Amino acid sequence: MREIMISATERLQYLCDTIPALISHISEQEFSHKLSANKWSKKQILGHLIDSAANNHQRFVRVQFEETPFIVYDQDNWNACSRYQDMEPAHVIAFWEAYNRHLLEVLKRIPAESLSRTCKTNEAEPVTLLWLVEDYVKHLEYHLRQIVEY
Repeated sequence: MREIMISATERLQYLCDTIPALISHISEQEFSHKLSANKWSKKQILGHLIDSAANNHQRFVRVQFEETPFIVYDQDNWNACSRYQDMEPAHVIAFWEAYNRHLLEVLKRIPAESLSRTCKTNEAEPVTLLWLVEDYVKHLEYHLRQIVEY
């Protein structure tokens, strides 16, 4: 179980060390371009990952002291109300990096015995903290590949 956690934190470390520089080289026009009105731009996808970090931060912390917390979020409304599309790219990139570096530090300090604690999300059944961590990193990897090749 701990090996999965270490793998996830190593992958998150790699993303924090690699992705900001790659995204910074994307032109403002490409970063903000929307293929259609109901599709997110690359900037909004990165914003979605910030929202995911905020919600998963709660999960990673609260699951350690609450009995099966219930934490879900409406990703479309979070993205719309945060208005990432209107923000400077450098701000969105820096905030994504800072938040994920913070989560990395939180994750490194989770006691092994907490990894089996559970949380309710939009999944059918409660999931473990270990599952949440692995799913978070997989989710990052999936969406970051929509923004940039790495």
